Amino acid sequence: MHAKDILIDGFNRIQEEVRAAVEGLDPDGLDARPAAGANSIAWLVWHLTRVQDDHVADAFGLDQVWLTQDWEKRFGLDLPGRDTGYGHSVAQVAKVRVREGALLTGYHDAVHTQTLTALGALKAADLERVVDERWDPPVTLGVRLVSVLSDDLQHVGQAAYVRGLLQRAAA
Repeated sequence: MHAKDILIDGFNRIQEEVRAAVEGLDPDGLDARPAAGANSIAWLVWHLTRVQDDHVADAFGLDQVWLTQDWEKRFGLDLPGRDTGYGHSVAQVAKVRVREGALLTGYHDAVHTQTLTALGALKAADLERVVDERWDPPVTLGVRLVSVLSDDLQHVGQAAYVRGLLQRAAA
């Protein structure tokens, strides 16, 4: 198995887990926060997708799906256009509300498609290309992609946990 195939498998798993966390929930379920200051499923999925969109686009020299496919307008959030949710305050987290799960999964699917297209053209040597020199050592494409995978898997796991809490409370 080639490295790009492992990466593709990892991003496919994220997409599967995003769907499992979101599908079947109404807006109240998506926006519910299990405790004061906690993140909602909507925020977690929006954030992990924004990070993937931002980081993959930057690493491959692409435009963000959020901006080019009008997802920013469809969501209509009261946040800056390039906001990814990094460092959000409790008040900013509360601004990420959705009217339906299909909005979250639709945006995630669009980002997933762009990610898989970029990964499909990847050669092993590309993984060594430096994509961010602000760090010591500089960040390579391979490290950036694993970082996005890790961050996304953590956040989708949190979304699954929140869903479980909500379902348990409703039982």
